[in-house]
Amino acid sequence: MFRIGVDIGGTFTDLYAWDESSPTASGVRTAKVLSTPHDPSVGVLNALREAGIAPAEISTFIHGTTIATNALIERKYPEPALITTTGFRDVLEIGRQRRKALYDPYQVKPQPLISRQNRYTVTEKLGSAGEVVVPLDLDELRRVVETIKARGITNVAIAFINSYQNGEHERQAREVVLEVIPEARVALSSETRPKVRELGRFVTTAIRAAMLPVVGDYMSRLEEHLAQEGSTAPLYIVKSNGGMMSSATAKERPEELIESGPAGGVAAGAYLSRLLDHPNVIVTDVGGTSFEAALLEDGRGLVTDEYELEWEMPVIVPMLDIRSIGAGGGSIAWIDDGGSLRVGPQSAGSVPGPACYGRGGTAPTVTDANLVLGRISPDLGGKFTLDIDAAERAVGTIAKQLGLELAECAEGIVKIVGESMASAIRMVSSDRGRDPRDHTMVAFGGAGGLHAFDIAKSAGVQRIVVPGYAGVACAFGAITMDVRHDLESTFYAPLDGLDIDALNAAFDDLEQQARALLDRDGAASDSVSIDRFAAMCYIGQSYEVSTPVPSGRLDEESLGQISKAFYAEHEREYGLYSTEFPMAIVNLRITAVGLTEKPSDEAMASSAQNGVSYQPTQRDVYFDGQFSKVDIHNTASIAAGTDIPGPAVIEQEHGVVVVPADARAHVDNYGNVIVASKETAK
Repeated sequence: MFRIGVDIGGTFTDLYAWDESSPTASGVRTAKVLSTPHDPSVGVLNALREAGIAPAEISTFIHGTTIATNALIERKYPEPALITTTGFRDVLEIGRQRRKALYDPYQVKPQPLISRQNRYTVTEKLGSAGEVVVPLDLDELRRVVETIKARGITNVAIAFINSYQNGEHERQAREVVLEVIPEARVALSSETRPKVRELGRFVTTAIRAAMLPVVGDYMSRLEEHLAQEGSTAPLYIVKSNGGMMSSATAKERPEELIESGPAGGVAAGAYLSRLLDHPNVIVTDVGGTSFEAALLEDGRGLVTDEYELEWEMPVIVPMLDIRSIGAGGGSIAWIDDGGSLRVGPQSAGSVPGPACYGRGGTAPTVTDANLVLGRISPDLGGKFTLDIDAAERAVGTIAKQLGLELAECAEGIVKIVGESMASAIRMVSSDRGRDPRDHTMVAFGGAGGLHAFDIAKSAGVQRIVVPGYAGVACAFGAITMDVRHDLESTFYAPLDGLDIDALNAAFDDLEQQARALLDRDGAASDSVSIDRFAAMCYIGQSYEVSTPVPSGRLDEESLGQISKAFYAEHEREYGLYSTEFPMAIVNLRITAVGLTEKPSDEAMASSAQNGVSYQPTQRDVYFDGQFSKVDIHNTASIAAGTDIPGPAVIEQEHGVVVVPADARAHVDNYGNVIVASKETAK
């Protein structure tokens, strides 16, 4: 029986399966197939067939997906209605009245998730403490809901001002909506994220309402297809916070899937961080459409509450701090109005794909450039025949306009996209006060090893690890995940004079909710661990710092521990702190985890070859301005402990590692390819 991880990307659908009864290399199966945008579940079934796994052989199915992210960015969802308090109809559109570019007179804000014609108001008002100031006008509400019904809308967001303190009015409104529209799917802001500041709460509730039909329908369709094929395995979905939840919970909380796919890569990085004893890691993932980067400290991904779907669209769900840019194997090269070569963010995706795929694409892409340079083989390791003539024609259209030789242009495309990728690393490291030189870069994605050395060199990272499963890393990360829920509530109180009994009661309530969710998702009660955090600030500050809070019953001594923890976190995040100013708690959060079984270290070690003698092949590859014969190695034959000087190319099952002339590679006992400059490797 297989524990299966599947990740659906914009170009490829990846699968990693671990046979629980045979925890060795022979029990691992992988697959990489083209995604099927018309119905992503078809790509999932294709990946199972490619891996030779019958659905009836699945014990646990863990699924990472970008379906929610893509639907939101492309605005491909049944538009919901929003019911809010009179006077707050345009919160989604007004935002915080900040400008993305201070001096750009032509900037245009993104369109709100719900258009004005579908935003409605009713008379009601709660005070800042949750007290009723103006009762909910039920007659007016019923008339509004009748209008929504007449428009054929069946997904509704309800977000009243100050409902984070008291959700009674929102619950009353839901009852009226379901009376008038029994089939309606309703999202309440008091249940989605009961946190202070209305913009983030309204946006997150609008996302839940928009995604309820999209995610719900997709999950139901996938479950139906798997059941028809004979699967009885539970289906889990990868969450943005680096954990997973059951598909039943995902249907109710779809806003927690926005970074579902890339979160699998962070989980794989955490597993590798522990395995190799590298506590500080920068995870990168080069896909067909995008490039993601995330930083891990002490083996754990950094979590942010400040994610923005687009400018002025804050999503207040705790999620891994993953930065994504439009740069991948399918990124299209083009010439701007000034005559400069640019790459991305437009992508050829899986349809039509890069020109060399032979599926109708004609635009030059990063994959086409790498093929022209000889860095990937025309048969893609025996999996897929690439059309090198089509790649040369595509890159040639750009080269001719720039007056460059074909290979020079291809190398320029690769270098430009590498610089773009390095900028994402700086976003998660130096922009947050972390020195990238103190971290190990872990390169994931089918093209991760192709660009790893250039990216690391530009960003200042000195050590690179490319795992043997790099091409399906997000799928691998999925099978290492635990069930996890992050729950939050508003609890504003200055630390001086804080009501400790009220604080204990608030944490107890969150923990009860979390244990109920973990139980529903099948987590064993004896496997549960709970961590507490408080969003804290100096009184008067407009931002908070996530601060760890001791477990158990809190007392006066605990408040001293919380103060010291706040000082440490504030210094880590902003470089300074002060003991002179009063502090306050703003929000509370708990992270509840139900531990799951994971592949053993022995199983990972068994994937490396030992004492196998082999001879590398050779191929013309373009390095340093010229083509020359370069050794081509294959990880299926390389023995553990082998050193490989550059220039060289190392082919993996689902990826390629490029080792330039000034670099050296080493294969460790787990089959990982360690790359560093020759100077660093001495």
